[in-house]
Amino acid sequence: MKTPSSKINSITNQRTEIMLEKTMVIKGMSCGHCSARVEKVLNAIDGVESTVDLETNSAVIKLTTDVSNETLENAVDAIGYEVVQII
Repeated sequence: MKTPSSKINSITNQRTEIMLEKTMVIKGMSCGHCSARVEKVLNAIDGVESTVDLETNSAVIKLTTDVSNETLENAVDAIGYEVVQII
């Protein structure tokens, strides 16, 4: 009689990141350089990954940490653009 072979299950720990997405409406961008500046300043904030769309005058912001709307708005205001709304 054969004995069944035992199986060893390995458990891997995977970090699950919760990502919150916000959209920022921005006034004052008129060219690709403007949108690149906004994207750069937003991406410099820890836990922020943004993509700016000049056609819609908006930025899609993905957060991996808790970043306040005020922090996001202050960063954009500091380089001369106006945040109209964050949703």
